[in-house]
Amino acid sequence: MSRRRPSQAARGRSLARRLAMQALYQWQLTAQTAGDIAAQFRESEESAGADLEYFGELLHAVVSQSATLDAAIGEYADRAVEQLDPVEHAILLLGLHELRDRLDVPYRVVINEAVELSKRYGATDGHKYVNALLDRLARQYRAAERRPSPTDPPAPA
Repeated sequence: MSRRRPSQAARGRSLARRLAMQALYQWQLTAQTAGDIAAQFRESEESAGADLEYFGELLHAVVSQSATLDAAIGEYADRAVEQLDPVEHAILLLGLHELRDRLDVPYRVVINEAVELSKRYGATDGHKYVNALLDRLARQYRAAERRPSPTDPPAPA
């Protein structure tokens, strides 16, 4: 069975997620505004082929809702949000935003994209943590879309 190649639109969104993750990492470590960071990234050569509209939506939505997103992550994380690796934190913020607010993106795509970003840019086994945490969050935010398996632990009340 051959694997389907992702469409140009899917590749553009994947690249937008990568740029948004990098922009969020920069936002966490600097005092720059999301607008300044977005302008910088839009002008970079790396943005070629990216869905820049989606990039901007991701970056601005996550920055404006970061406290709410962090609170939700904190409910499921085994450590304080402040102790998360900045790369993994940026990926979790993006993933949770998409799970919660972008219902047009299937939850499996959200998790897969986050895991791939974690494998490429995160700590050695960070992708395992990102996968587990987003899977738990998907049970809450995508319960209707996600069919639970018999091995799933019960979601917290």
